[in-house]
Parts: sequence; C-alpha cells; structure tokens
Amino acid sequence: MITYIKLVLTAIIWGGTFVAGRIVVQTMEPFTAAFFRFAVASIYLLILTQKIERRLPKLKRNQIFTVILLGLTGVFSYNAFFFLGLQTVTASRAALIVALNPTFIALGAALFFREKFNGLKLLGIITSLTGAAVVISKGQVINIFKGSISWGEFFVFGCVLSWVAYTLIGKSVMKSLSPLAATTYACIIGAIALLIPALFEGIVQNFMQFPPSAWLGILYLGVLGSAIGFSWYYEGVAAIGAAKASIFINLVPVSAIAFAALLLQEPITVSLVLGGVLVVVGVFFTNKS
Repeated sequence: MITYIKLVLTAIIWGGTFVAGRIVVQTMEPFTAAFFRFAVASIYLLILTQKIERRLPKLKRNQIFTVILLGLTGVFSYNAFFFLGLQTVTASRAALIVALNPTFIALGAALFFREKFNGLKLLGIITSLTGAAVVISKGQVINIFKGSISWGEFFVFGCVLSWVAYTLIGKSVMKSLSPLAATTYACIIGAIALLIPALFEGIVQNFMQFPPSAWLGILYLGVLGSAIGFSWYYEGVAAIGAAKASIFINLVPVSAIAFAALLLQEPITVSLVLGGVLVVVGVFFTNKS
C-alpha cells in the first residue's frame, strides 16, 4: 500500500515540476535554472546513496562513456530543452507533450532493441501522437502542416527525444549499476555540463538578484521533483515491476493541468482536455501491450 501511495505522490510531484519550472524561468535564465536544479539534486542523491548503498560505486573503464551519455541526455539536454520550452509554452501543454515519453520509448525499444511491436502498441502510438497534435495546434491540427509550431514546442519535443535516449542508454548501464547510482552519476555529470553555459548566462553576477519564488521553485525541482521523485519511482519499480509502476506516469499530465489552472490561472480548453485524454489513452495502450 505504501508503494502505491508513493507512486501516486511521485506523479503529482512530477506534475508540479512543470508549474515550478514555468515560475523559475520568468526570472532565471534556462541553463542557470537547470544547473541549480541538479546541483541541489546531486547533493541530495549523494547523501541518499551513502545512506542506502553505503557509497557511490567507482566506475569501471567500460562504464565511463555510457554514464557520461546518461548525464548529457537525461540531465543536460533534457533540462536545457525543458527550461527553454517553458519560457513560452504553458505548463499544461508542455506536460502533455512530455507525456509522449513512454510512446517514443516503446518505438525506440522496438527499433534498437527489437522488442515486440504489435497492433495494440501501434494503435497506442497513433492515438497518443494524435492527442499531442491536438494539444500543440490548440485543436487546429491542419496548422501543424502549415509550419505554425513555435520554437517553444520544438524545445519541449527535445525533452522527449532526450528522455528516450536516456532511457535506452540506461538499459545497458543499469545491468552493472543500481538505478540510484546511475541516477546520481547522471545528475552530477549533467550539473557539471550545465554549469558551463550557465556561466555565460551570468550565473555568478546575477546570483543575488533572483527572487525567493525562483529559489523555492529550484528547491522543489531539485529535492522533490528530482531526488525524491526518482527515488520513490525506483522503489516502485523494485516493488511491483517497471510495467505497473510506469502506469502511474499517466497521472503526471493530469496533475500538471490541475496545478497550472490553480496556481498559474492557465485556462483548461476543450482541445487541451481532448488532446490530453488521447495522449493518456495512447500511452496506456502502449504500456499495456
């Protein structure tokens, strides 16, 4: 019972990350925000790893390259796209686009790992992509073919591609590293990589100018959204399996839309609801198969 409660809370927390991210980028540059998020997450995860696994295992030579790739895909590029996208895309729409992650992961697994690909999975992919098209176009799907998608949407789609790469690379990394150790290394490497562009944004000069709301958002993203969220999710995977645990991710866009409406006064439109239902149903079919 505790496992299921933690998975539900994780989905709710992850929904809130879109609202927190939207708040943070109003006063903080994207790479600066991403660096602070994962600097906080890295510190927390190091403490957690020490507590649970006694120490962070030393990497073997053949693990170094793939772990670096984990940090560059799941942390560096994902969060660069995440904060760049949230500068112009509403939290609710961004959450529904990112909800395509399981769909593209299933497609990538079939292409690169030759995992089974049946009719139900294909139906799920088509349904979720249709839902995403409705959300992005605000109900005017034909506009997508006229090139009316903004850079913000492209950046959010970059989150999806980054997470697919992170997940598929993680399949090989986690054969020899625990999920907690792999996530900790990815966060540390990603944070180091994010610091470089953050310095060019003026992270040092602007440090004292960020308002309390931005720092609260960073703490939420770093501690709750990253460290605790990942930890509880992996606990769920260990307890009930990846297939059952992943179903709870369908709650993320629902909680994101609710938080965005309550805290940011973002409107809940017909196209948002219809597209959201199609995305969630499509992801369900993909996972169920």
